[in-house]
Amino acid sequence: MALLRFGVSPRDLLAFTAYVVVCLAGPGVLLIRALLPGRRTAAEEAALGLALGYALETLAYIAARAAGPPLLVLAWPATVYALFLAWPALRGHWRRPSRRPAPLWWSWALALTMVYLLALAVATFLRGNALTWPALAFADADMPYHLALIGELRHHMPPMSPMVAGEPLSYHWFVYAHFAAASRITGVEPLVLLFRLGMPPMMAALVVLLAMIGRRVTGSSAGALVALAGTVLMTAPNLYRGANIGTFTWRGFQSWTSPSQTFGALLFALLALVAIELLRSRARDPRAWLLYGVFCVAVTGAKATHLPPLAAGLALVAAVRAIRSRRPPWPELAMLGLTLACAAYAQFVLFGGARLAMGVDPLSLLRRAWGELTGHPGAVPPAVSVAGITALYLSCLAVTWGGMLGLGHRPRLFLRPDVTLLLGTGAASVGAVLLLGHPAAGQLYFFGAAYPYLMIVAAFGLVTAVRRAALPARTVTYAAGAGVVCANLVRLLCDVRSPLPAGQPDGVLYRPYAVLAVVAVTAVAVVFRLRRARRRAGAWACLLVAFCAVGWPAAWTARALSVVDPVPPGTPTGVPPVAADAVPQGLVPAARWLRAHAAPDDLVATNAHCRWGYADPCDTRQFWVSALTERRVLAEGWAYTETNQRRWRPGEAVENLPFWDAERLRLNDLAFTAPSAEGLRLLRDRYGVRWLMADERSAASPAVIGRVAALRFRSGDYAVYRLP
Repeated sequence: MALLRFGVSPRDLLAFTAYVVVCLAGPGVLLIRALLPGRRTAAEEAALGLALGYALETLAYIAARAAGPPLLVLAWPATVYALFLAWPALRGHWRRPSRRPAPLWWSWALALTMVYLLALAVATFLRGNALTWPALAFADADMPYHLALIGELRHHMPPMSPMVAGEPLSYHWFVYAHFAAASRITGVEPLVLLFRLGMPPMMAALVVLLAMIGRRVTGSSAGALVALAGTVLMTAPNLYRGANIGTFTWRGFQSWTSPSQTFGALLFALLALVAIELLRSRARDPRAWLLYGVFCVAVTGAKATHLPPLAAGLALVAAVRAIRSRRPPWPELAMLGLTLACAAYAQFVLFGGARLAMGVDPLSLLRRAWGELTGHPGAVPPAVSVAGITALYLSCLAVTWGGMLGLGHRPRLFLRPDVTLLLGTGAASVGAVLLLGHPAAGQLYFFGAAYPYLMIVAAFGLVTAVRRAALPARTVTYAAGAGVVCANLVRLLCDVRSPLPAGQPDGVLYRPYAVLAVVAVTAVAVVFRLRRARRRAGAWACLLVAFCAVGWPAAWTARALSVVDPVPPGTPTGVPPVAADAVPQGLVPAARWLRAHAAPDDLVATNAHCRWGYADPCDTRQFWVSALTERRVLAEGWAYTETNQRRWRPGEAVENLPFWDAERLRLNDLAFTAPSAEGLRLLRDRYGVRWLMADERSAASPAVIGRVAALRFRSGDYAVYRLP
């Protein structure tokens, strides 16, 4: 209903649903039954099959698009169905295997989690990202970039950067191959898939897979739900008042504005699950090895940032196994080798060694956080302030994942292969966040690779402590409530606002956390003063639950308190909202006409390089022409290209850097401001331009351009010209 309410037609919804069931989940479930036997709930089987379907469809579409006809991608589900019908040994998998019954409360918990995520999407994305122009122009700045990449994958393989002709595409692009395949098969517009239909199936499958991994590790359905709730609802503790939503944050495991993050997280979840199964069985099942290889390859182009932390976790498991058994851990080393090979292929072959402005810059995130919290963004903080913010950051992480301390009375649990794997993966991710730097804090995506799995280990510790103390559910609820109340009281009593008002020393930032630390130390002292072991265990378990619950209400309370100091929603600090009259009229009809009449390999030139309303300085995140025409553009917006990001230096804004090829840009812009037959001939012969897409508000008069190029279509402020 939410999707229909926000512009999805019943035809598109039905076509996409049928596609997900028939072309993704159906063949995926059959293959899962054959390759990963075991008793599962119906939801788990569907989620596993859907994830495998995504991976195989993406790889099949890449091959089909490279071979020619993109609808050859349908060969993979057709082949699976044919094999499972014709081969006697596989026919039995059409029958549902014996399933593990799912308790009603478990099913409702998963369903409510998905309802919450959809409600959150309505509040934070769907309402502000329309499907129609001109409201579409106010969508998140990255959405036209994603849309342009879908158009590129619909028509070309291997893909290039469509907004600057000739630039390589050094980005995780497998999710756009999936969207391109879905659009080809269903006939649904890429815009509708990206803005509405594409995310919900991925999110639903990811929720189920994370719950499945949580149950494997914790050995408890309740523990799995605690881990899932922590993953979805928890942030680092925010003890500041004002409009600040989080002191320190990380990229969520699901994101409508970063489809590659959601897609990569889904495929990595199944990769992590298969890795855990291989470690538990000592890699005896070759079918599990096949699945591990498929998902390792799929994650390579879906979100390769997941692979280095996983390799670190596998290396830690191998080291522990070698020390304990005193012989080479060959299965773990084989998994590590395969993972490293895929990571190396992604970095040096698939992405051509591109760094996209990511580099070694220790504690850059903490320097950035200091600037945002003190109201001095871009300023260089004193060394003592960096040290203080770092300590505060690590303390917040300790609160977030403090439940791991529940394993303290059984240290051998830390050496269990699955726990060691998740801990090693998480530690490597935290290390990457602290060690690397990026102009847009892109190193936080490493958290997306690990924080759900660190939350699973934290939930395991909580479950272990609660079981040892035999606490009733009511007591656990009271303890969690006490943690929430404590966090809110500290926030209100200390009354520290972020960013700090002018003139306040940055030491004020530590006041609420110092109060929380005093409360925690006092509580720990009281616990260890208890003489009876059973009472001490119960008090320790309650303290851990309350301690971890401090981070749960952070985002909600911060939003509620922001009413006191309201800030226009969606307005970055210091950036004025875009005026409605800055958005051109008629772009969508003109772009759609060009898409229908230009060949897929035709090159387009445009005079739109800056986001509307952000021309001084020019914000070069302008991608609407390539996004809506699905054609490559000579030079539209260059902010996210590898060449542009390679030139970035600290202190600069990567989106404001000038174009590196001044001659190309000069010829491009002259075609609109002072068009001549000689200039258009150079554009055509030197660069291959065939069409002009002119924003006539900043171009010469139509009569002047019409003397040297043929007007083919006009709509509102836009006109399309064909070069002779």
